[in-house]
Amino acid sequence: MRAVVLVGGFGTRLRPLTYSVPKPMLPVGHVAIIERLVANLVRGGVTDVTLALGFKPEPFLDAFPDGTCAGAVLHYAVEPEPLDTAGAIRFAADATGIDDTFVVANGDILTDLDIAALVDFHRARGAEATLHLIAVDDPSAFGVVALDDTGLIERFVEKPAPGTAPSNFINAGTYVLEPSVLARIPTGRKVSIERVTFPSIVDDRRVFGWATDDYWIDTGKPDLYLQANLDLVTGARDGADCAPVDAGAHVSTDAVVVDSVIDGGATVDAGARVERSVLLAGSSVAGGAVVRGSIVMGRVCSGASVVDSVIGADAVVDTDEVLVGVRRPDPDAG
Repeated sequence: MRAVVLVGGFGTRLRPLTYSVPKPMLPVGHVAIIERLVANLVRGGVTDVTLALGFKPEPFLDAFPDGTCAGAVLHYAVEPEPLDTAGAIRFAADATGIDDTFVVANGDILTDLDIAALVDFHRARGAEATLHLIAVDDPSAFGVVALDDTGLIERFVEKPAPGTAPSNFINAGTYVLEPSVLARIPTGRKVSIERVTFPSIVDDRRVFGWATDDYWIDTGKPDLYLQANLDLVTGARDGADCAPVDAGAHVSTDAVVVDSVIDGGATVDAGARVERSVLLAGSSVAGGAVVRGSIVMGRVCSGASVVDSVIGADAVVDTDEVLVGVRRPDPDAG
């Protein structure tokens, strides 16, 4: 089984973290998002993964020099220009010769979905396309799926008014597609699979949805990226965890670390306190500083307080400075 993983975005929602690290290479529980995603695909029978990229593949080549990731063979399809989701899928499939049933996954998503079961459902229905669906509490903020008792998707409803949604199921970003879907996508054109391609298949009554209650999270925003990490150290994710402090981190025995993930290459000095936060490689927290509910790549000096903030790789929080709800550097500045 082959798969295409869409990793072509610029990671704008995760800035300033993505100024220095491509979004799929950011770690969740000390392991890159892309590696965790591919590992789940491999568990479901995928052996060959094409990364659909919008820019240079060098960071991925450096990370996976033997051309494999989590047991899957890697290929790279670098778009000459942004092609949106359907265009990227068509480009990647053409570039690597995909000509049979295949899986597509959004590169932001971490899930414990049983990929093999999704493929079995797809084949049993004789579907041209099958979407993984997840239930949400408030569907009015999403594109909602209306489907019948067999799983046939009848229509998509974009951000329905409260109380009018036909279901609370949304597109969860993992698909099984037949190669005939590719023929519906013009070559070399910018096309959305969600807004254009899937609705065209709905008209032919060939697209199905399969809803599950598996663990699922979109890591593409700072609060959700933080949550994805914390879920691995707080017991929120059944059957998956990680060591809170990586063996390559330097954490003083006189520091206090509570429900946090400290990556290799991070430093936490004596007297520092870190709560419900992620410290990434190269970060440092000096004595007397407090970091709470934050993601830190840069340097937090002594006595500083960082709460609900995102600190980029080259950023510094000065001695005794107090930050609440800040991104540094500010992606909207300049």
